[in-house]
Amino acid sequence: MLRKNAKSQIFDEWPEKYDQWFTTPIGSLVKKVEGELLLDLLNPARTERILDAGCGTGVFTHDMLFCGAKVIGLDVSLPMLMRARQKARGFDFQGAAADILNLPFPENCFDKVISVTALEFIADGEKAVRELFRVTRKSGVIVVATLNSLSPWATRRKEAAQRGHTLFQKVVFRSPDELASLAPVPGITRTGVFFRKEEDANSAASIEQEGRRKGLNTGAFLVARWVKP
Repeated sequence: MLRKNAKSQIFDEWPEKYDQWFTTPIGSLVKKVEGELLLDLLNPARTERILDAGCGTGVFTHDMLFCGAKVIGLDVSLPMLMRARQKARGFDFQGAAADILNLPFPENCFDKVISVTALEFIADGEKAVRELFRVTRKSGVIVVATLNSLSPWATRRKEAAQRGHTLFQKVVFRSPDELASLAPVPGITRTGVFFRKEEDANSAASIEQEGRRKGLNTGAFLVARWVKP
Protein backbone atom coordinates (compact mmCIF):
# COMPACT_ATOMS: atom_id res chain seq x y z
CA MET A 1 0.00 0.00 0.00
CA LEU A 2 1.23 3.51 -0.82
CA ARG A 3 2.19 5.45 2.27
CA LYS A 4 0.62 8.82 2.83
CA ASN A 5 3.06 11.65 2.25
CA ALA A 6 2.88 15.41 1.91
CA LYS A 7 2.68 15.16 -1.87
CA SER A 8 -0.29 12.79 -1.95
CA GLN A 9 -2.14 14.69 0.77
CA ILE A 10 -1.95 17.90 -1.27
CA PHE A 11 -3.56 16.23 -4.28
CA ASP A 12 -6.15 14.37 -2.18
CA GLU A 13 -8.04 17.65 -1.78
CA TRP A 14 -8.12 18.53 -5.48
CA PRO A 15 -10.15 16.01 -7.58
CA GLU A 16 -13.39 18.01 -7.68
CA LYS A 17 -11.77 21.43 -8.16
CA TYR A 18 -9.43 20.06 -10.82
CA ASP A 19 -12.20 18.53 -12.92
CA GLN A 20 -14.52 21.51 -12.51
CA TRP A 21 -11.88 23.92 -13.84
CA PHE A 22 -11.73 22.03 -17.14
CA THR A 23 -15.47 22.66 -17.62
CA THR A 24 -15.03 26.47 -17.62
CA PRO A 25 -14.75 28.23 -21.03
CA ILE A 26 -11.01 28.83 -20.75
CA GLY A 27 -10.43 25.47 -19.04
CA SER A 28 -12.24 23.68 -21.87
CA LEU A 29 -9.99 25.37 -24.41
CA VAL A 30 -6.90 24.43 -22.41
CA LYS A 31 -8.06 20.81 -22.33
CA LYS A 32 -8.67 20.82 -26.09
CA VAL A 33 -5.27 22.32 -26.91
CA GLU A 34 -3.38 20.07 -24.51
CA GLY A 35 -5.29 16.95 -25.50
CA GLU A 36 -4.65 17.46 -29.21
CA LEU A 37 -0.94 18.02 -28.62
CA LEU A 38 -0.63 14.92 -26.45
CA LEU A 39 -2.45 12.69 -28.94
CA ASP A 40 -0.30 14.00 -31.78
CA LEU A 41 2.94 13.14 -29.98
CA LEU A 42 1.83 9.90 -28.29
CA ASN A 43 -0.33 8.54 -31.12
CA PRO A 44 -1.97 5.82 -29.00
CA ALA A 45 -3.15 2.79 -30.96
CA ARG A 46 -5.50 -0.14 -30.38
CA THR A 47 -4.15 -2.89 -28.09
CA GLU A 48 -1.05 -0.88 -27.11
CA ARG A 49 -0.16 -1.11 -23.43
CA ILE A 50 0.31 2.41 -22.09
CA LEU A 51 1.35 3.69 -18.67
CA ASP A 52 -0.21 7.02 -17.66
CA ALA A 53 2.18 8.04 -14.87
CA GLY A 54 0.57 10.67 -12.68
CA CYS A 55 -2.84 10.23 -14.29
CA GLY A 56 -4.66 12.37 -11.74
CA THR A 57 -8.42 12.24 -12.32
CA GLY A 58 -7.94 10.83 -15.81
CA VAL A 59 -8.56 14.07 -17.72
CA PHE A 60 -6.40 12.88 -20.62
CA THR A 61 -6.52 9.15 -19.92
CA HIS A 62 -9.89 8.81 -21.62
CA ASP A 63 -8.45 9.97 -24.95
CA MET A 64 -6.01 7.06 -24.93
CA LEU A 65 -8.68 4.59 -23.91
CA PHE A 66 -11.00 5.86 -26.64
CA CYS A 67 -8.26 5.00 -29.16
CA GLY A 68 -8.42 1.40 -27.97
CA ALA A 69 -5.27 1.36 -25.86
CA LYS A 70 -4.90 -0.62 -22.64
CA VAL A 71 -3.98 1.90 -19.96
CA ILE A 72 -2.56 1.56 -16.48
CA GLY A 73 -3.09 4.82 -14.61
CA LEU A 74 -0.68 5.51 -11.77
CA ASP A 75 -0.94 8.24 -9.14
CA VAL A 76 0.20 9.00 -5.59
CA SER A 77 -3.27 10.27 -4.63
CA LEU A 78 -5.96 7.64 -4.02
CA PRO A 79 -8.86 10.12 -4.35
CA MET A 80 -7.47 11.23 -7.74
CA LEU A 81 -7.02 7.62 -8.81
CA MET A 82 -10.54 6.68 -7.72
CA ARG A 83 -11.96 9.49 -9.85
CA ALA A 84 -9.94 8.24 -12.83
CA ARG A 85 -11.30 4.73 -12.33
CA GLN A 86 -14.87 6.01 -12.31
CA LYS A 87 -14.35 7.83 -15.60
CA ALA A 88 -12.75 4.77 -17.19
CA ARG A 89 -15.59 2.34 -16.53
CA GLY A 90 -16.20 0.16 -19.57
CA PHE A 91 -12.65 0.60 -20.86
CA ASP A 92 -9.49 -1.48 -20.43
CA PHE A 93 -8.11 0.50 -17.49
CA GLN A 94 -6.28 -0.48 -14.32
CA GLY A 95 -5.23 1.83 -11.50
CA ALA A 96 -2.04 1.71 -9.46
CA ALA A 97 -1.19 3.76 -6.38
CA ALA A 98 2.52 4.45 -6.57
CA ASP A 99 5.22 7.08 -7.11
CA ILE A 100 6.85 7.84 -10.47
CA LEU A 101 10.27 7.70 -8.84
CA ASN A 102 9.72 4.03 -7.93
CA LEU A 103 7.52 2.47 -10.59
CA PRO A 104 6.26 -1.00 -9.55
CA PHE A 105 6.78 -2.52 -13.01
CA PRO A 106 9.53 -4.56 -14.67
CA GLU A 107 11.74 -3.24 -17.45
CA ASN A 108 10.44 -2.97 -21.02
CA CYS A 109 6.82 -3.76 -20.17
CA PHE A 110 4.95 -0.85 -21.83
CA ASP A 111 4.63 0.06 -25.49
CA LYS A 112 4.34 3.73 -24.57
CA VAL A 113 4.53 5.84 -21.43
CA ILE A 114 3.05 9.27 -20.79
CA SER A 115 3.22 11.63 -17.83
CA VAL A 116 1.19 14.84 -17.82
CA THR A 117 1.83 17.73 -15.39
CA ALA A 118 3.39 15.52 -12.73
CA LEU A 119 7.06 16.28 -13.31
CA GLU A 120 6.80 19.80 -11.89
CA PHE A 121 6.17 18.22 -8.49
CA ILE A 122 9.34 16.12 -8.69
CA ALA A 123 12.67 17.77 -7.89
CA ASP A 124 14.74 14.91 -9.29
CA GLY A 125 13.38 15.08 -12.81
CA GLU A 126 16.24 13.06 -14.28
CA LYS A 127 15.46 10.11 -12.02
CA ALA A 128 11.75 10.31 -12.88
CA VAL A 129 12.41 10.31 -16.62
CA ARG A 130 14.93 7.48 -16.19
CA GLU A 131 12.18 5.39 -14.53
CA LEU A 132 9.80 6.13 -17.41
CA PHE A 133 12.45 4.96 -19.87
CA ARG A 134 13.15 1.83 -17.83
CA VAL A 135 9.59 0.49 -18.08
CA THR A 136 9.22 1.35 -21.79
CA ARG A 137 10.11 -1.30 -24.38
CA LYS A 138 12.80 -0.72 -26.99
CA SER A 139 11.56 1.57 -29.80
CA GLY A 140 8.72 2.61 -27.48
CA VAL A 141 7.62 6.21 -27.02
CA ILE A 142 7.91 8.35 -23.88
CA VAL A 143 5.91 11.59 -23.66
CA VAL A 144 6.27 14.00 -20.74
CA ALA A 145 4.29 17.22 -20.30
CA THR A 146 4.93 19.91 -17.71
CA LEU A 147 4.49 23.63 -17.09
CA ASN A 148 6.89 25.73 -19.15
CA SER A 149 9.07 28.04 -17.05
CA LEU A 150 9.15 30.49 -19.98
CA SER A 151 5.39 31.04 -19.88
CA PRO A 152 3.29 33.69 -18.08
CA TRP A 153 1.43 30.86 -16.33
CA ALA A 154 4.63 29.85 -14.54
CA THR A 155 5.28 33.45 -13.53
CA ARG A 156 1.82 33.70 -11.97
CA ARG A 157 2.27 30.48 -10.05
CA LYS A 158 5.63 31.62 -8.72
CA GLU A 159 3.92 34.77 -7.48
CA ALA A 160 1.14 32.68 -5.91
CA ALA A 161 3.78 30.57 -4.15
CA GLN A 162 5.31 33.71 -2.68
CA ARG A 163 1.87 34.64 -1.34
CA GLY A 164 1.66 31.28 0.43
CA HIS A 165 -0.20 29.03 -2.04
CA THR A 166 0.63 25.55 -0.70
CA LEU A 167 0.42 23.65 -3.97
CA PHE A 168 2.60 26.01 -6.01
CA GLN A 169 5.28 26.18 -3.33
CA LYS A 170 6.13 22.59 -4.21
CA VAL A 171 6.62 23.00 -7.96
CA VAL A 172 9.74 22.96 -10.14
CA PHE A 173 9.37 24.81 -13.43
CA ARG A 174 11.48 23.76 -16.42
CA SER A 175 12.21 25.27 -19.84
CA PRO A 176 12.12 23.27 -23.10
CA ASP A 177 15.90 22.85 -23.00
CA GLU A 178 15.85 21.80 -19.35
CA LEU A 179 13.12 19.23 -19.97
CA ALA A 180 14.92 17.82 -23.00
CA SER A 181 18.15 17.47 -20.99
CA LEU A 182 16.51 15.07 -18.49
CA ALA A 183 16.49 12.19 -20.99
CA PRO A 184 19.44 10.01 -22.02
CA VAL A 185 18.63 10.44 -25.73
CA PRO A 186 17.68 13.39 -27.97
CA GLY A 187 14.00 14.09 -28.46
CA ILE A 188 11.65 16.82 -29.55
CA THR A 189 9.79 19.48 -27.57
CA ARG A 190 6.67 21.44 -28.43
CA THR A 191 4.55 23.95 -26.53
CA GLY A 192 0.91 25.00 -26.52
CA VAL A 193 -1.47 27.27 -24.57
CA PHE A 194 -0.03 30.61 -25.62
CA PHE A 195 -2.94 32.55 -24.12
CA ARG A 196 -3.29 33.66 -20.51
CA LYS A 197 -5.75 32.29 -17.99
CA GLU A 198 -7.67 35.58 -17.81
CA GLU A 199 -8.26 35.80 -21.58
CA ASP A 200 -11.73 35.61 -23.08
CA ALA A 201 -12.15 32.17 -24.66
CA ASN A 202 -12.70 33.60 -28.17
CA SER A 203 -9.64 35.84 -27.95
CA ALA A 204 -7.64 32.98 -26.49
CA ALA A 205 -8.40 30.77 -29.50
CA SER A 206 -7.01 33.43 -31.85
CA ILE A 207 -3.92 33.88 -29.69
CA GLU A 208 -3.38 30.12 -29.75
CA GLN A 209 -3.49 30.01 -33.54
CA GLU A 210 -0.99 32.86 -33.76
CA GLY A 211 1.38 31.16 -31.34
CA ARG A 212 1.28 27.97 -33.38
CA ARG A 213 1.85 29.87 -36.61
CA LYS A 214 4.95 31.52 -35.17
CA GLY A 215 6.23 28.29 -33.63
CA LEU A 216 6.76 29.92 -30.23
CA ASN A 217 8.44 28.01 -27.40
CA THR A 218 6.70 30.00 -24.64
CA GLY A 219 3.41 28.13 -24.45
CA ALA A 220 2.43 27.15 -20.91
CA PHE A 221 2.04 23.48 -21.83
CA LEU A 222 5.45 22.01 -22.57
CA VAL A 223 5.67 18.50 -24.04
CA ALA A 224 8.71 16.37 -24.80
CA ARG A 225 8.76 13.16 -26.84
CA TRP A 226 11.50 10.56 -26.91
CA VAL A 227 11.94 7.13 -28.50
CA LYS A 228 13.77 4.52 -26.43
CA PRO A 229 16.75 3.14 -28.37
